[in-house]
Amino acid sequence: MLAAIVWGAVAASSLVIGAILGVARTWPTRLIGAVLAFGAGALVSSVSFELAAEGFQVGGPLPLAIGIGAGAGAFFLANRGVQRLGSRGRGSAGLPLALGAFLDGIPEQAVLGIGLAAGDGVSVALLVAIFVSNLPEGIGSASEMHLGGRSSPAVLKLWLVVAALCALATVAGYGLADLLGPRWQGAIDGFAAGALLVMLVDEMIPEAYDKAKDPAGLLTVLGFAVAAGLSASS
Repeated sequence: MLAAIVWGAVAASSLVIGAILGVARTWPTRLIGAVLAFGAGALVSSVSFELAAEGFQVGGPLPLAIGIGAGAGAFFLANRGVQRLGSRGRGSAGLPLALGAFLDGIPEQAVLGIGLAAGDGVSVALLVAIFVSNLPEGIGSASEMHLGGRSSPAVLKLWLVVAALCALATVAGYGLADLLGPRWQGAIDGFAAGALLVMLVDEMIPEAYDKAKDPAGLLTVLGFAVAAGLSASS
């Protein structure tokens, strides 16, 4: 359990680091896009080699497929709610990005806890993918909130709450893996994979290309290659 708490905090800490960087200065759009592209590639690798492969191995094809469909549907509906919140102006600038980071952070970090509970240790590839992909979300959202009039302490408090909830998801994943059988574990892996795939296609990859332009594809492949190498060596 202690390992789940520690590694969950490490993975979620990049959200707070991103928020600190976001309120500290204005970052070039292309740089944010480059980090997004690299993180997207790392997440694609983790979905392929960590989530889907592990889910298939422990739970079989049917639980994995059901989990993928459920995760995709859940993120799609939740993301639509976040977009409506932003379009109707109910929250401060940057709030939809913060909610989006929370929505895709929960299944990502739950999988870390599942791996720890199974005795596999922490997945270095997944940890790197989560850490890198969180940074631009934190930077972009915190920058918008700060420019929209929120004080730096208020922005940082919000991101501390988001990071704490995401870190707790690692502990929850650890507990669920202990209580549930292999089929459920495969479905949870699938749920995380489905949610991440929708997030990647709908949000992260288009934004990476929009900000980084032509280098986005190469940076995505580089992120995939690095994460794949880490996955093979872990």
